[in-house]
Amino acid sequence: MLFRSYKPRAPLGEFVEDIWLYRNYVGDHARERILPSGTFEIVFNLQEDELRIYDPEPLDACRRYAGAVVSGPYGGSFMSDAAEETSILGVHFKPGGAFPLLEFSAGEFTNTHVDLRAVWGLSAVELREQLCALSRPKEQILLLERALLARLVDRPHRHGAVRHALDLLIRTGGQAMVRDVARAVDLSQRRLIEVFVDEVGLRPKQFARVQRFQRGLALMRNKAKADWAQLAADCGYFDQAHLIHEFVEFCGVAPADYRRRQKQLDDAAVHVKRHHLPLAE
Repeated sequence: MLFRSYKPRAPLGEFVEDIWLYRNYVGDHARERILPSGTFEIVFNLQEDELRIYDPEPLDACRRYAGAVVSGPYGGSFMSDAAEETSILGVHFKPGGAFPLLEFSAGEFTNTHVDLRAVWGLSAVELREQLCALSRPKEQILLLERALLARLVDRPHRHGAVRHALDLLIRTGGQAMVRDVARAVDLSQRRLIEVFVDEVGLRPKQFARVQRFQRGLALMRNKAKADWAQLAADCGYFDQAHLIHEFVEFCGVAPADYRRRQKQLDDAAVHVKRHHLPLAE
């Protein structure tokens, strides 16, 4: 398997976390659960002109898209088809970073996937064809970087309050209260919600919940033994029951089941993609 990750130069680096590439990604699992991160992704299937997305329940509810899609910010998990991710290239945006490149309100992409052609027109189809025609990973990544940079020429104005609110919510691991964030950015809660959804795609409270969940995942991975009550306290949950409820809602399994699956994957030396959980067969 080949994996590459590239952090783009300025000014693109202000909006994009990285551009990533997988080749010959294979596994014993058919589906992968993709966990919410509060961010956008643009994905290109370099092998075939299709991507299949599945809802968590029922597992066979499949939505088919073209080979270039925008994945909006989700408030829960969804499933991807591992067989179609053998050769894929993607853009992982920073929270709020996709807004300047999509020409639409981020709120229109909440909890959904959209064919990139519906956003960028025929240029999305042409870009995918050009990417597929290249054989060297570095050339594919740099071509995608140039295409993104070209779309930043006439970027819309970003609301300063949104950037400040994002900083507060990320820095506190989602523990900052929305009313306190609104006060800090000198906006009413209603106005903060409007501008936040427009640029980020999630409401501030939902984004905070996702950040808290992600903090829980990070802390769990760094501990040799799980103390669920302490983990709940460290992440700002009311109690252990609250932690379990949020984990089940966001990734479909309880924290102990998630940890057990992660250990199985670690023991088998399976490479796990960012925010992905390969499902046991």
